Amino acid sequence: MHTIFRIGEVRKLDKKSPLYEVDLKLTADDDQQLRQLTNRIREESSGSTGWYRMGKLLLKIGQFNKAEELYMALLEQPSDDSDKAYIYHQLGWVKRNQGQYKEAVSSYEMSLKIKRKTLPEDHPSLANTYNNIGLVYNNMGDYSKALEFHEKDLEIKKKALPPNHPELATSYNNIAIVYNDMGDYSKALEFYEKAHKIKEKALPSTHPDLAQSYNNIGAVYNNMGDYSKALEFYEKSHKIKEKALPPNHPDLAISYGNIGQVYNNMGDYSKALEFYEKSHKIFEKALPPNHPDLATSYNNIGQVYNNMGDYSKALEFYEKSHKILEKALPSNHPNLATSYNNIGQVYNNMGDYSKAREFYEKSHKIKEKALPPNHPELAISYLNFAACYERMGDYAAALKALRSAFQIQQQAFQEGNPAFASTYSCLGRVYRSMKDYSKALDNFEKCLAIVQKTLPEKHPNQAITYSNIGDVHRLMGNYEKALAFHQKALNIQENVQCNPLDCALTYINLGETYREMKDYSTALTYFEKGLEIREKKLPKNHPDLAVVYHNMAKLYLATRKYSMAMKNIQQAVEIAQEKLPSTHPHLLEYKETFEKIRKKM
Repeated sequence: MHTIFRIGEVRKLDKKSPLYEVDLKLTADDDQQLRQLTNRIREESSGSTGWYRMGKLLLKIGQFNKAEELYMALLEQPSDDSDKAYIYHQLGWVKRNQGQYKEAVSSYEMSLKIKRKTLPEDHPSLANTYNNIGLVYNNMGDYSKALEFHEKDLEIKKKALPPNHPELATSYNNIAIVYNDMGDYSKALEFYEKAHKIKEKALPSTHPDLAQSYNNIGAVYNNMGDYSKALEFYEKSHKIKEKALPPNHPDLAISYGNIGQVYNNMGDYSKALEFYEKSHKIFEKALPPNHPDLATSYNNIGQVYNNMGDYSKALEFYEKSHKILEKALPSNHPNLATSYNNIGQVYNNMGDYSKAREFYEKSHKIKEKALPPNHPELAISYLNFAACYERMGDYAAALKALRSAFQIQQQAFQEGNPAFASTYSCLGRVYRSMKDYSKALDNFEKCLAIVQKTLPEKHPNQAITYSNIGDVHRLMGNYEKALAFHQKALNIQENVQCNPLDCALTYINLGETYREMKDYSTALTYFEKGLEIREKKLPKNHPDLAVVYHNMAKLYLATRKYSMAMKNIQQAVEIAQEKLPSTHPHLLEYKETFEKIRKKM
């Protein structure tokens, strides 16, 4: 008994058999790595009683409902204040992982209240509770409260521990997480690097905690849009995991997933899919079919297909993810809200705005129950509503939703935070539709300033903003400026991998510019390029197809090709009557063009 082996090579006996042959090597009594590992396991599953050890183990393996049952049963048994404080602390951990953040804070505060009867505010045994309350407030989006509690934790540990103690690294790490979520990436990097220096001194070079540290730094660079740096740190993390873990370990899957996310953000969707699929294969082998990590994996793949404009595939993977989450999580968990939101986004992109709003509302209801009223996730919810209302032609409702999003973001973030870019972009689109071109231009330029600071020069999002600015210049009659901005957009879109539909939009915007300049042959060339992409990527009744048909109808009207004009305007009107509200400005405009063509025939 208690014999420990190292796993060497693992070989499948043959293709048909489910049996494997594993080479095992007996470990020596003085194996240093084994000693470190066993000490770590002993530390993580320690407890004064068997029940406490069982509770810790249940938390470690993610059995939160069973852990809750155990701790609630222990609370009902006779116990002293010390035991009660411990149980409430553990219940806080359970509730946080269940997504019940208010209840988590309540449990942790009950633990603190009991401990403070006999201990001063800065006693070392309070540090972990302060830290955990900070983690919950961060989940709730209350970043100032999160920092307040993490800093209490850090001050206690600085007094009680030597400067290179691993627990100090944990405190620095948690403060970095808050700054990262706030979008203050330079501060996040500063604290992650403090944590990393301690870990480098305290741990062996192949320790999994060092891999996590490299991973965290990579995540900040990814958020900053410095993708080469992000890949560098994610790959350092991955190399450690490859040495320390078996080839099908779930942590390797997470590592592949992170690298996939960078490629997705870079617009290199084929590479992103390659790494996400590597990740998914490991999860499928290592995890039960309803594990939440598999849901994350399906979600990631869905996100890439959504970015590529392959909406049926995106929906397929988002729905697979959602089915797992529905089984694994309570009905009001924030991750379910994110899942509804993602499905809504696909329907919005497909032009099914009523379906999109249905899923956005499901998402929003969960967020309203689970999160405080000023959580940044609620701002995302309002942005999605705004995008939906804008496409439906309800500009007043879109502006109302955008103001709600902006108010939340102003409380949560500093001016210039990347989160504002989406808000300014959406405001620009709404004001453009309302024909308030100076406000549209002002908001698109604010968006561009943020994008230029936070993303690489050739990022696809920068191209979208250039194209939007170009379109406003066209509407203002400034055709030279319009062409210059559209060309900037194409210089990116034709040279990096991006969503083909973004490129189609630029072609169509260019077509409209040349049509208004009366250069009809060049305009037609660009309309046809844009239409070809949209017809391949979108459903036949998508409102974005109606936009191109209408543009082409106006071109054929101007060149006196009335039968072609009529064919295109009929297609535009049919789609708009099916998909848009009867009062939508686009439908009214199409009907007006139809009458002009009819009179010419």
